[in-house]
Amino acid sequence: MAVSPAFLLMDRNLLARKQNARLDKQNDLGWKLFGKVPLRENAQKDSKKIQKEYEDKAGRPSKPPSPKQNVRKNLDFEPLSTTALILEDRPANLPAKPAEEAQKHRQQYEEMVVQAKKRELKEAQRRRRQLEERCRLEESIGNAVLTWNNEILPNWETMWCSRKVRDLWWQGIPPSVRGKVWSLAIGNELNITHELFDICLARAKERWRSFSTGGSEAENEDAGFSAADREASLELIKLDISRTFPNLCIFQQGGPYHDMLHSILGAYTCYRPDVGYVQGMSFIAAVLILNLDTADAFIAFSNLLNKPCQMAFFRVDHGLMLTYFAAFEVFFEENLPKLFAHFKKNNLTPDIYLIDWIFTLYSKSLPLDLACRVWDVFCRDGEGFLFRTALGILKLFEDILTKMDFIHIAQFLTRLPEDLPAEEVFASIATIQMQSRNRKWAQVLTALQRDSRDTEKGSPSLRH
Repeated sequence: MAVSPAFLLMDRNLLARKQNARLDKQNDLGWKLFGKVPLRENAQKDSKKIQKEYEDKAGRPSKPPSPKQNVRKNLDFEPLSTTALILEDRPANLPAKPAEEAQKHRQQYEEMVVQAKKRELKEAQRRRRQLEERCRLEESIGNAVLTWNNEILPNWETMWCSRKVRDLWWQGIPPSVRGKVWSLAIGNELNITHELFDICLARAKERWRSFSTGGSEAENEDAGFSAADREASLELIKLDISRTFPNLCIFQQGGPYHDMLHSILGAYTCYRPDVGYVQGMSFIAAVLILNLDTADAFIAFSNLLNKPCQMAFFRVDHGLMLTYFAAFEVFFEENLPKLFAHFKKNNLTPDIYLIDWIFTLYSKSLPLDLACRVWDVFCRDGEGFLFRTALGILKLFEDILTKMDFIHIAQFLTRLPEDLPAEEVFASIATIQMQSRNRKWAQVLTALQRDSRDTEKGSPSLRH
């Protein structure tokens, strides 16, 4: 039977349409499997139409619901936060919350929110206070720097002992001018020059080279040292430098200030061979290095150690050291009688804790910034302030110390807390009166020295 060409053409068109329909159905299934809309449909509709269709299917408005409304039943997801667990109803497959439990959870949540807000507010207030305090401190330091540079330092001789300058001194010298003020306050009674420092340093280096190459005994003794003393002094300097402000890591081997500290200590042993090197000197030299250049630090260091109190301790003059301790106890008993009696009862003598404080001028015992403030006033008031500071520290911890025995008191005072607030320490120091029976520190010390000399004659000066 013959088939017409038109019929064949219609048959082919029908077959093509069936194949296209089958492919479209497969594509729709594939897109539905991944929850997407076919690309060609997506291209024909704009975003607003798609959003409207989605909202119609979901059966919910386009705007987010109010937090106060219970929208758990309309959610397509499970809430993850504890807030949702407290405030929302349970899933449909679980028993509903009793009204009392729901109310309880709501109250607990509200209490949690209130406490969290209180904590946030308190923390914000603390940070604001810290920021304000830091700004005030920076402004105060800036103003003080201008005052020192423009008014005080150019007129040092006439202004350094004025009331205004003494008040500024007590508040702490700004770090940028501290070295200059210390140099002027310590003075240079020994008339040491930079050239003398270079000579002493060159001599020290020569001795180090001679010692390292095994120089002759005669050379060593000509230099002012026996071989044993020289070796011990060199080893002690090396050991002490490694233990000087170890947390800063700037004075140890390889640190930026190691050679400077080594040079000052070595030069001093050549400048004063009769004193040599004594443990504790490295801390004093290190504090000076942080505020002065090497030569000026050596000049201040040498003059500082030449003061009567420092010389008595570093030369280990036992008689004079005992006199200083006796003078200290006079003011100790005057200011802190209860603690003084407690120390006496436990046989705790001043040398147990004072030696380390005086040898290093508190730079080892107190935080560095606090120690520098002690140095500030020490340069102003002299040695008496070192012992006033000791009494201030004892007063600050009086309540704790009166409850301790000998061992614990000694341990506490030889290792003070590392977070001592400077303002509290200086407030405690300010309450100490360095006056006993109308005698100041220098007068009491002089009377005790005279008493020590006249003991054999039976006329002690402080008994009347």
